[in-house]
Amino acid sequence: MSKSSSEIVCFGEMLIDFVPNESGVSLAESAGFLKAPGGAPANVACAITKLGGSSAFIGKFGEDEFGHMLVDVLKENGVNSEGVCFDKDARTALAFVTLKKDGEREFMFYRNPSADMMLEESDLNMGLIKQAKIFHYGSISLITEPCRSAHMAAMKAAREAGALLSYDPNVREPLWPSAEACREGIKSIWNSADIIKVSDDEVKILTQGDAEDEKNVLSLWYDGLKLLLVTDGEKGCRYFTKNFRGAVGGFSVNTVDTTGAGDAFVGSVLCSAAKDSSILEDESRLREALKMANACGAICTTRKGAIPALPDNAAAQKLISDSH
Repeated sequence: MSKSSSEIVCFGEMLIDFVPNESGVSLAESAGFLKAPGGAPANVACAITKLGGSSAFIGKFGEDEFGHMLVDVLKENGVNSEGVCFDKDARTALAFVTLKKDGEREFMFYRNPSADMMLEESDLNMGLIKQAKIFHYGSISLITEPCRSAHMAAMKAAREAGALLSYDPNVREPLWPSAEACREGIKSIWNSADIIKVSDDEVKILTQGDAEDEKNVLSLWYDGLKLLLVTDGEKGCRYFTKNFRGAVGGFSVNTVDTTGAGDAFVGSVLCSAAKDSSILEDESRLREALKMANACGAICTTRKGAIPALPDNAAAQKLISDSH
């Protein structure tokens, strides 16, 4: 068994994002890049500890300087790293990210194959998974073997141990063989999750329809789901449970870089759910939790890079009270 338990275990990829020094230029035009630790499941793990929750990260890194640097970032952020391992034959993944004028992003990935794709079932720290209250994952770990099988085994172990399963697909179409394969792969584990978070853009990709249209969003609902969340950027978010649905408004801030905003949001929601699972049944408590999550997402857009921009409780509370 693992030495220390973590309430929320995040599974998947952690990589280095190379972000241009200046916004609004293409990768080719950019004169220089800042290296920023990234990877949605790892960002969520750090978001949780920043907010005072306890998290662990499970994933595989290259036995290289970047891999060791990333594991150090996890440790510096108070994330339990007992579930990480290294691959001496594969490199740590890299992504080059273009920031367009409006702060939105385009990605170019270096993963052929990267160490995170080489995670095997035998690499999993099952002790860590089995004691988690919440097991959180994305969809990038589903793209290739052996990582896909490891992902399925980790989900199964978490489910059998009674954890809540949280899924943020984090759609990255360029990493999949085709748009169709992307939709199918993401949907292949859809009906296992208790909590699913998608962005309005992802609703568009997954349903091939309008994200504003509630009928469309509800096509993503399935019977065993406890909470479906749709983030609408600065507008806030929408929530759906089997008994109630609604929307919680966002916060207006000076947006510099949207990287990690969704992860800050998810980290906050999972922190709230780990503290108080009644938010899944109690609408007023859920709305409070989502207001907090919206504040965390908003603050995260005011600085470049994901992990350095993740807020603590005090910053989120301040934004909420300043906005009244």
